[in-house]
Amino acid sequence: MKAAHRGKVRSLLHLSRRLTTEQPGPAEPSPGTQQRRLRKDPRGCSVLLFPGQGSQFVGMAGGLLQYPNVRDMFSVAQRILGYDLLSLCLNGPEKDLQKTVHCQPAVFVASLAAVERLHHENPKAVESCVAAAGFSVGEFAALVFSGAMDFAEALYVVKVRAEAMQRASELVPSGMLSVIGRPQAQYKQACLQAKEHCRSLGVQEPVCSVANYLFPDGRVIAGHQQALDFLQQKSRSLHFTRTKLLPVSGAFHTDLMASATKPLSDALREVEVRRPEISVYSNVDGKRYMSESHVRRQLAKQVVSPVKWEQTLHEMYERTQGESFPHTYEVGPGKQLGATLQKCNRKAFQTYVHVDVVANQE
Repeated sequence: MKAAHRGKVRSLLHLSRRLTTEQPGPAEPSPGTQQRRLRKDPRGCSVLLFPGQGSQFVGMAGGLLQYPNVRDMFSVAQRILGYDLLSLCLNGPEKDLQKTVHCQPAVFVASLAAVERLHHENPKAVESCVAAAGFSVGEFAALVFSGAMDFAEALYVVKVRAEAMQRASELVPSGMLSVIGRPQAQYKQACLQAKEHCRSLGVQEPVCSVANYLFPDGRVIAGHQQALDFLQQKSRSLHFTRTKLLPVSGAFHTDLMASATKPLSDALREVEVRRPEISVYSNVDGKRYMSESHVRRQLAKQVVSPVKWEQTLHEMYERTQGESFPHTYEVGPGKQLGATLQKCNRKAFQTYVHVDVVANQE
């Protein structure tokens, strides 16, 4: 697979490569270059955010087909996936697009296709990008954009990941619960209570834990279905102001995904991974990737670890008082990452733009 697709993909995503004179690469910069980078005005820089599973919808990518490379990207995807992803994105049916095995590749390809739109409409936004992050499967798109992975190889890994996560989710009834709590809410304590409830029902080794840290007092909790039912029933006493079950097939980013880690690790060993040419932040700890081995380790760990998105945003946008913020572009379906940015950092959100995957309304 690797040899067959590498040359094709490099021609598809020309924008995945950055000028080494502007972006940190494997080589250590000279002291003078280091000083120039430190003084770069953030107002002239950009940050790209790539959405994850749950942002997909029927009709996405319809506004992207006129841009260079997008049809080729979907053609490559059809060969790797074995089905017509473009037709699924444009026409559904919705019940098929919502399946983990389909929506993860769909969001990945649609997000990188949105980068092509951004590159066409605002080349400077792509060329001046200094950092990227992606939510869950979106992290693979961020890594492709950064030059750390090739499009076709990353899509192959996403395919393996999605299939493994789908299989893991079918082992036990489980799910994910979006929770907004009051300041006094104790999420870990709530999870402990939910697990104790599961044990009382005879559930062996119950799982219930925070799967996504979204924004202050905004979490997604995942685990056995009985645990999520308990949290909804006890929401008032647990100081939750809102709970909502998410339309996903399993408890992603928890120990219930343990069986998915080996297939994912094996797939990551089959493909080439490089050090990102811009800063890319890991979901696992919110820190920048430092090497190719670091990328492989964290991506495998990610499926059983909570997505620390709130921490990632703090890390990406941390700056001294009075320093300007970069322009932020959410590339792909939905505006969920913009909504979380607004709750985490209102000043950074002031320069946020969504790059849509449908045609502009006249």
